[in-house]
Amino acid sequence: MAQAKTLSKSELKQLLDVTNSCSRYSARDSTMLLFTHLCGLRVGEVAALRFDDILDANGTVRDEMTLDAARTKSKRARKIFLPKQMQRQLQAYVNSLNKQPQHGYLFSTQKQAHFSANTATQHLQRLYARAGISGATSHSGRRTWLTALSQRGVSVFVLADMAGHRSIQTTQRYVTVNDEMKRNAAELIS
Repeated sequence: MAQAKTLSKSELKQLLDVTNSCSRYSARDSTMLLFTHLCGLRVGEVAALRFDDILDANGTVRDEMTLDAARTKSKRARKIFLPKQMQRQLQAYVNSLNKQPQHGYLFSTQKQAHFSANTATQHLQRLYARAGISGATSHSGRRTWLTALSQRGVSVFVLADMAGHRSIQTTQRYVTVNDEMKRNAAELIS
């Protein structure tokens, strides 16, 4: 099976533009997508998020959160740092809600149930398809996130820890080497 497509900046913009203009629940959908693209969360981790993960006791969006071991693929707790753009997106999303659902999950389906990992996977797949981004899957955000951080010079050891990988070999499989990375490497010699 082929790896999920890594999106360019213009493709991510296209995805968010189409989602914001065409989706009935654009704030929810954009927030779900950005959790994968800006924080590297797996789709199942996104589906399992709860309001108390992202909001403190005063209702303010946190700048970091911890995924407990039960909600991660590796079954090890992982700290997630929320970039400013993600914090702003979360605040806008929370502000757009009439009320928090009783089940406590951050994202609800049209019928007010929480997303399962499978339902969330299918949902994100439809968002990519609607935006016309061929080869993209629900895992594209995570691959794009790891590739972008690698491109900016973040060590594979840091990437592995942030992604919750036990092995750097796993992390290396996620990173797509591109011409910009090679060009930057070539310039390091001068």
